[in-house]
Amino acid sequence: MMGFWWRFFARERAPAAPAPRQPAADHQMPDVVEASPGTVSGDEIEECFHRHILNLSVSTADSAGLAREQSALQRLKELCDSGRFDVRSLPRMPSVLPQLMRAMKSDDLNGAQLANLIRRDPVLVGEVMRVTGSVTYRTAHPVGSLQHAVVLLGQIGLRHVVSSYVMKPILMASAGAGGQVIGQRLWDHAERCAHAAVFLSKGQCDPFEAYLAGLVGYSGLGAVARLLDRDVEGTLTACSPAFVADCAGIARQLTVQAGQHWDLPPAVLDALVEHAGPRQDALALPMSRVLHAAQRLATCQLLAEQGMLDTGIGYADDPVAQFPPQLLARCRQDLQKNFATP
Repeated sequence: MMGFWWRFFARERAPAAPAPRQPAADHQMPDVVEASPGTVSGDEIEECFHRHILNLSVSTADSAGLAREQSALQRLKELCDSGRFDVRSLPRMPSVLPQLMRAMKSDDLNGAQLANLIRRDPVLVGEVMRVTGSVTYRTAHPVGSLQHAVVLLGQIGLRHVVSSYVMKPILMASAGAGGQVIGQRLWDHAERCAHAAVFLSKGQCDPFEAYLAGLVGYSGLGAVARLLDRDVEGTLTACSPAFVADCAGIARQLTVQAGQHWDLPPAVLDALVEHAGPRQDALALPMSRVLHAAQRLATCQLLAEQGMLDTGIGYADDPVAQFPPQLLARCRQDLQKNFATP
């Protein structure tokens, strides 16, 4: 029964993610975060992260470079402001995912009912059977049915399979045909963010919805990368901090539009909307606070794995401090345990 899985939700862990792929050799990596000893500001972390995703290094403040930035930014705004972005260019989320996420929260749903829901998507059926046939889930008796596979996976395993099957291709595709490196970086962060969101969600918000929010929280950034590559004249390989901040703001708006396009749960959409709004000293919604803290912890983890941030560094002047320091430290340790490169 689903109620049995739910009791083990806080203690189970999805299989550890593979080590992140190394960037292509022809991509210039952004600079390492420079900070005072022991601390780094939230703005510095965000800038370094966005440069890492978009492959943009720090530029010198020459007039020609600033002119190129202004031209690129104007083109981005023409494509994205006031709802002009064409959401039909985004991959469509299979309709079974929201239904499945809602179903997995129910204590009254048994394995047979859940299997019947998964059966509506033949590709998802194949993915569930493939994973349960792997060494990780191998048992003395072969998995003979979809229902058996669903029960064997359990709630956490099934959530991991569904998200990998659905969200990874969407994030990879959002960056466009030429954005495989960017898409992989987005997915690497999304995995870590979703993991941290579940860890922090206890007593705050629904863990399934927190997981989904963590997966999609930076989805608009892939669209910005695609637009910069496809529709903005000239190639920007370096830029100012102001340009990075403007791109981040546009990406947050596109994330909201993507969430609406994918028909995400209201609580997830509300959190994305609050994140896209004006910067505030405090976030009002519990889901927003969980998402923000998870994003910051996941970003620090990803940058540390790339050698761009000291693993022991702290961060200051940020709403992430709304969570007890001990909880944030445990979450960070959990991320290191599950995702740090061996």
